[in-house]
This record gives sequence, C-alpha cells and structure tokens, in this order.
Amino acid sequence: MDIRPLTTRYAVSPQINPEDLPAIAAAGFKTVINNRPCSEIPPSHQTDVMAEAAAAAGLNYVVLPIVHSSLGPDLAKAQAQACESAEGPVLAYCASGTRCTIVWAMAQAMGETMGQAICETETPDADTIVNAAAAQGYDIGMLHGQLAALSNT
Repeated sequence: MDIRPLTTRYAVSPQINPEDLPAIAAAGFKTVINNRPCSEIPPSHQTDVMAEAAAAAGLNYVVLPIVHSSLGPDLAKAQAQACESAEGPVLAYCASGTRCTIVWAMAQAMGETMGQAICETETPDADTIVNAAAAQGYDIGMLHGQLAALSNT
C-alpha cells in the first residue's frame, strides 16, 4: 500500500487490494472511498468484493467513481460530504491516487474542508492546494486556474 496523507483526516492511495483492508482499519481509517469505476478493474477488485472486505474489516465503504465526465463540483461536494460524515480518517483510492487528489483539491477550493481545513483561512488559495498535493507527490499544477476560479482567489 502507498497511503499518502493530504491532511490528518484524508489520505489517498493507488489501487488497494481486498486483503489490505484489515491493515487500513488497523492504521486508524474509518471510511474507505472507492473513486475507481468498475470498468477499470478486474473482478477481484470490483465494488462488491471490496465492499464485503471493507465490512469484514469494520470499515465504512463509499463508492464515488471518478470518470472524466463526472469530475466536477457535484462530485467534489459528494466526496466532501462522505468525509464530513465519516467517524474518523478517510482513505480514498483510485488507480494512482491522482483522481482522489483532484477531487479533494476541488472540494478544498470550494471551501469544503473534508473534515479538516488545510490552512487557517476558510478557503485555501490555489497555491496552497497545489503545494499540499505536490508535497505528497501529486502534480496538479495544471489545475491551478480551475482551482483559483473555484475559490475566487
């Protein structure tokens, strides 16, 4: 597993395996968000398999697949709501963790804290968001303009 924390309450990861879920629970995560569409993954990692393994590990499991056409403010709000309602830290995964990071960045720019703000201001500016992602190895600099527009900064 390659878990990368963006905040103390929200981390992202490339694809996880069903057998990883007990270790994810042991690491203190309470909710896992699957941002990967089933059309991209083999039967061994489909939503029903992962949901069953998450339940067996005592984790809440949320499915919010990210595809190009769904990546927007509505999905960012849904991801933020899943984080806000979580009873503890959240791990979101997709193929590489990039889509999970992008939806987090959009939510941050829109003022959705996802359980924890990344700075003292209510809505971080685009530079703060991009730098937080870069610190965990995700280059989302190409979204700077969109993030600035979302945050009106």
